[in-house]
Amino acid sequence: MSRVIVGVTGATGAVYAVRLLERLRAAKRETHLVVSAAGVLNVHHELGLDRKRLEELADVAYSPSDVGAAIASGSFATDAMVIVPCSMKTLAAVAHGLSDNLLTRAADVTLKERRRLVLMVRETPFNLAHLRNMTTVTEMGGVIFPPLPAFYHRPQSIDELVGDTVERVLALIGVEAAIPKAWSGL
Repeated sequence: MSRVIVGVTGATGAVYAVRLLERLRAAKRETHLVVSAAGVLNVHHELGLDRKRLEELADVAYSPSDVGAAIASGSFATDAMVIVPCSMKTLAAVAHGLSDNLLTRAADVTLKERRRLVLMVRETPFNLAHLRNMTTVTEMGGVIFPPLPAFYHRPQSIDELVGDTVERVLALIGVEAAIPKAWSGL
C-alpha cells in the first residue's frame, strides 16, 4: 500500500483537506496526518470538526510536536506529501528549511528524498515574499498548487469545484483512481 502524508495548516480551505483524506482512503492509500494548532482552529471554524474527528479520517495521526515520528525520517517511505491548506507561514518555513515542527520536518524530508511535495497555498493577493517563497519551493522540487477552481466542466456546486480540485491533486501525486473533470469532454 502506498503512503501519503497530509499536512493541514491554518489557512482557509479545510474542506480540501477533508475531501483529500476521504479520496485517499477510497483509493486505498495509507494516510499520515499532521495538523497544526491553527489548522485545528480553522477546521473547527469552517467545518465544525474537532481534531479527533479530523484525525479519524486518516490511518495515522501525529502531533506537530512529535519530531521523532516515523514521517520525520527519510527511511520511512512515502509516495507524496500534500499540505492542504498551506498557510504562508508554512510555505515560508518549507522554503527556508525551518524544520521546527513535524509538519515542516516531513516536508523537508519529502524534498530531500526527491518525493512529490504539493503545497495548496491559500492567500491572496500574493506579496513579494509569498512569490519568492513559492519560487524557492518550486526550485527545490515542490509543486505550488493554489486551489483555483476550473469552470470547463460547468460545475453546479461548490462541492463539484472542491471535488475537481482534489482530483487534480490526486492525479498530480500519482493516484491512478483520480478523476479530474475539468478537461473531460472538451
